[in-house]
Amino acid sequence: MKTENNRNVPRHVAIIMDGNGRWAKSRGKKRQAGHRQGSKTLETICKQAYDIGIEYITAYAFSTENWARPIDEINNLMNLLRQYLKTSLKNASRDNIKVRVIGDKTGLDKDIITSIDRLEEGSKNNTGLRLQIALNYGGRDEIVRMTKKIVCDIENNKININSINQDLIEEYLDTKDIPDPDLLIRTSGEMRLSNFLLWQLAYTEFYFVQKHWPDFTIEDLEGAIEYYSNIDRRYGKVKER
Repeated sequence: MKTENNRNVPRHVAIIMDGNGRWAKSRGKKRQAGHRQGSKTLETICKQAYDIGIEYITAYAFSTENWARPIDEINNLMNLLRQYLKTSLKNASRDNIKVRVIGDKTGLDKDIITSIDRLEEGSKNNTGLRLQIALNYGGRDEIVRMTKKIVCDIENNKININSINQDLIEEYLDTKDIPDPDLLIRTSGEMRLSNFLLWQLAYTEFYFVQKHWPDFTIEDLEGAIEYYSNIDRRYGKVKER
């Protein structure tokens, strides 16, 4: 997308918000303090992203693998999520953000699912930034769930096996009706996907930042956009001379 200063701005930015625990440890705080600060950072970035020209942000909040963490940390994360969801509807209305949660919501507690449903319903008519929060999400798990839904619909004669193509598969993914990310940002110096949006990131540009997520600023986002703006995206094609 071209902005008024002729800069290419990614329409959709995916973010792996890494380093919350390390941020807290470096300051002598408990890991939950890092997660709390990380949620504030996401809120700050979302407030300003739409004005820059970004239409979608998908943030990796809790993966299917995160259940293997110590039980105390999981409980703290779930309680933080509860608090976040309580204030998110008000914030989404204030900032005109449409919120959608992707992932296997059936693996979450009932009160959390109720809060998610309330947030999605209450923000569905907002016309600004579209924020996807990945909760209990894993790219492989999404593909498995997608496959099961397709097989079920074939068995119930809703679709024909010969109709299966990339477009149809995308209709069964959590990200249905959402364009693939143009840019992936991962903080804290790690350089891997960690099972995030494995189908959707096929042609996404990657940008890695050394600083931990709680320290990520709007200036860092601008730096990522500047990096993206200078890339010649060809999608496997040869550019005409």
